[in-house]
Amino acid sequence: MISNLVIVESPAKAKTIQKFLGRDFQVKSSMGHIRDLSKGDLGIDIENNFSPRYIVPQEKKKIVSELKSLVRQVKTVWLASDEDREGEAIAWHLCEELKLDKVNSKRIVFHEITKEAIWHAVENYREIDRNLVDAQQARRVLDRLVGFEISPILWRKVRPSLSAGRVQSVAVRLIVEREREIINFKSTSSYKVTAVFEVPEKEGRTNTIKADLDRRFSTKKDARKFLEDCIKAEFKVSAAVKKPSKKSPSPPFTTSTLQQEASRKLGFSVAQTMVVAQKLYEAGLITYMRTDSVNLSSQALSSAEEIIAKLYGREYVNIRKYKTKSKGAQEAHEAIRPTYPSNQEIHGSNTEKKLYELIWKRTVASQMADALLEKTTITIDLSNRPEKFLAEGEVLKFEGFLKVYLESPDEEAEEKANQLLPFVSAGMELSCSTMNATERFTHHPPRYTEASLVKKLEELGIGRPSTYAPIISTIQQRGYVIKEERPGKERKFNVVTLEGDRIQETVGVETTGAEKMKLFPDNIGILVNDFLVEHFGEILDFNFTASVEKEFDEISVGKLNWTEMIGRFYSPFHKRVEHVLENSEFTKPERLLGKDPETGLPVYVRMARFGVVAQIGETSGEKKPKYAQLRKGQNMESITLEEALTLFKLPRVLGKYEGREVIASTGRFGPYILHDSKFYSLKKQTDDPYTVGLERAVELIGEKREKEKNRIVKTFTEDHDMVILNGRWGRYLSYKRKNYKIPIGADPAELTYKDCLKIVRDSETKEKKKQ
Repeated sequence: MISNLVIVESPAKAKTIQKFLGRDFQVKSSMGHIRDLSKGDLGIDIENNFSPRYIVPQEKKKIVSELKSLVRQVKTVWLASDEDREGEAIAWHLCEELKLDKVNSKRIVFHEITKEAIWHAVENYREIDRNLVDAQQARRVLDRLVGFEISPILWRKVRPSLSAGRVQSVAVRLIVEREREIINFKSTSSYKVTAVFEVPEKEGRTNTIKADLDRRFSTKKDARKFLEDCIKAEFKVSAAVKKPSKKSPSPPFTTSTLQQEASRKLGFSVAQTMVVAQKLYEAGLITYMRTDSVNLSSQALSSAEEIIAKLYGREYVNIRKYKTKSKGAQEAHEAIRPTYPSNQEIHGSNTEKKLYELIWKRTVASQMADALLEKTTITIDLSNRPEKFLAEGEVLKFEGFLKVYLESPDEEAEEKANQLLPFVSAGMELSCSTMNATERFTHHPPRYTEASLVKKLEELGIGRPSTYAPIISTIQQRGYVIKEERPGKERKFNVVTLEGDRIQETVGVETTGAEKMKLFPDNIGILVNDFLVEHFGEILDFNFTASVEKEFDEISVGKLNWTEMIGRFYSPFHKRVEHVLENSEFTKPERLLGKDPETGLPVYVRMARFGVVAQIGETSGEKKPKYAQLRKGQNMESITLEEALTLFKLPRVLGKYEGREVIASTGRFGPYILHDSKFYSLKKQTDDPYTVGLERAVELIGEKREKEKNRIVKTFTEDHDMVILNGRWGRYLSYKRKNYKIPIGADPAELTYKDCLKIVRDSETKEKKKQ
C-alpha cells in the first residue's frame, strides 16, 4: 500500500517527478485542473474583513472528490505546487478543501525538477507560508473589487459588456498614450553628410574611410552650400585615437528578459514563450520559469565553469554573481537556466528546442569572459570650414562570450555599423572621392511590442513575473488592444551629391511607417481608457499601481496585514464609485469632423454596434444618415474630414462583366466584389476596394468559380441535396447542410446514391446511441 501522495498541477510535471520518487510515492495530477481550484468563483465578504469565499465550480467537484478518496488511503500528503505565491495559495486551498492538517500534510518546493532537488525538498519540507497565501489573496481580492465595481459603471456609462482590470487598464493606458504621442508627433527633416575619403597606401594602392560630419543641416540650401565649400577644401587627419574597450555578457534570464529576447530572436509571443517554458520546466529541463532573480546557485556556477572550459578553453571562463535590480523582486528564486548545463541539446518540438538553446546560450555566456575590442576614432579637419568629419571603427581582439551569444538590441537602440579602418596618422592629407548630403527625418517613438511592453511594466514596477503574460493576453482578448502588422507609406527624400567638382541633386524614395506585430489601441480601448483616466485617475496612476505591488511584497514577508491594506483602499474607492455612478454623464462615443461639402450635412465618426463608422447626416433628421466603415489603421481620434469622406466612395461600380455590374465594397467581414448577387472576397494584403479595377475583379471571380468547380466531386439526380465535396482534410459527404465522413477504403467517385444514404443513416444511428 502506498503511504505517500504527492499532489502537483499537471500530468507532465507528475510524470517527471514520479520517476525520481519511486514506488513509495504516488504522484497525482488532476489533468491540469489543480491550479484552477484556487480560481473558482470568488465571493468577497466585505463586512467580514474582506474574507474571500472560494466556491469550487461544479465541474471541479469531481476532482476534489477523487483527491479526498486518495487522501483517506495514505498517511502523508505532499503538496508540491509551484513555489511562487500562486502555488502557495493553491497548496493552502487544497488543505482547506481536503481537510488536511499539519500532521498528515507537508509542503515541499523546488525550483527545478531533478532527482537531487526533489529529494532535498522532501527532506526539508515545511508548513504552508500564510504570508505568501495572504499576498496572493490580497491581489485577487483587490483585482476583483476593482473589476466588480468599475465594470458595471462602464456598462452604464460607456457600452454594455465592457470590463476593467486594475493592472490591465494601466497597460492599455500605456499603449493609448504612446499612440497619442505618435499621432501628435511632427516629423522634421535634416541633412546628414557622409563622405568617402581615399587613403594612400604602399605600392600605389588606396584604401577608403567612410566618415560622418559632426553636425546636420536643417535645409537643403545649407547642405548644398557646405558641399560647394568642400570643392576647394583640403582634408587632413587631425587625430587618430585607439582605445581598448570591452563588452560584458548579459545576466541569465528572468521571466521578463526571457519574454523579451524570445520575442526579438525567435518571434515568440509572450504567452507562447511561457507555454513552452512551462513544458521545459515540467520535463525537468530548465529551472522554474516565473522569477525575477538573476542569481545562479553555486552548483550551476560550477557546472557552467566546467562546460565552458571543456568547450572553449579556460581563458573563456569568468564566473560572475549577478544582483537583481528590478523593482520589488518577489522571491529568492534562481534565474532561468538549464537544470544540467552539460546538455546542449534536448529532445522535443522545434519551439522547445529553440527556447532551450536560447536559455542554454544565455546561461553559459553569462559566465564567460568579456569580449575585448579596440575602438578607433579618426577626426578629419577641413581647411575652410569649422566642421569635422568623424570615422569610427571597431576591431574584435578576443571573442569572449560573443563566441556563444549576443543579446538583440531594442528597437529604440540605434545600431551603428562598424568598419575596419586603415592605418592613418595625424597630419596625413586625404582626398574625398564622394560626399552625400541625405535628407533624414525624425521618427516618432516606437509602438510597443509585447516584449517592449513587458520591459516597460517591469521598469515601472507594475506586475510580477507570473502576471506579465496574462496582462498582455487579457487586453487583446477584450478587444482593447490589437496586435497586427501595418504596411508603410512611400516617402520622398532629397540627396545632394558631390563627386569631383560637380554637384548633383536627386530624389530618392523610401518606405516609412511599416509596423510588424505591434500593439495598437482599438477605438473601444481608447474610449474605456479615457473614461477611467477621467474618473478613476488614481487607480490608473503608474505610481499607485507600483506602490500596490510593493504592498503585496510587504504582505508576503509578514510586514503588512492584508485586510488592513484592502480596507485602506476600499473605503475611498467605493465612495468614488458611488460618486461616478451618480454624477458622471454617458460617454457619447462620437466626434464631429465637419460638414460634407456636397450636402452641407454634418460628418461624424462614431462607435456603432460592430465598430467605428463615419456618418453623414443626423440620426434625428428627416433623411436617414449614410454610414461607412473605417479602414484598417484608422481611429476616431486621428481621422480627418477628407479621409472620412473618402470612405463614402464605396460601393464603387467597376464596370460590367457578363452583362452584370461589378461592384467593389466593404462590409462586416471585410472588402468584397459583388457580381450577379454573389460575393467574392478581396485579398487582404494585395487588394484595396478603393482602387481595385475591373480586370482584377474578373480575375477574382474566375478564381472562385474554378475553386467551386473543383470542390464538387459528384452530384446525384435522385436528390440535389446529396453531394460529395473536396474539403480541407479530404473528400466528404454533404447532405442537407450536414457533413459526413466517407468510410476508409471507399472510393468517393464510385459511391451510389444508395451508398450515400446508408452512410447518412449509419452516422445518425451512432449519434443517437451516444446520446
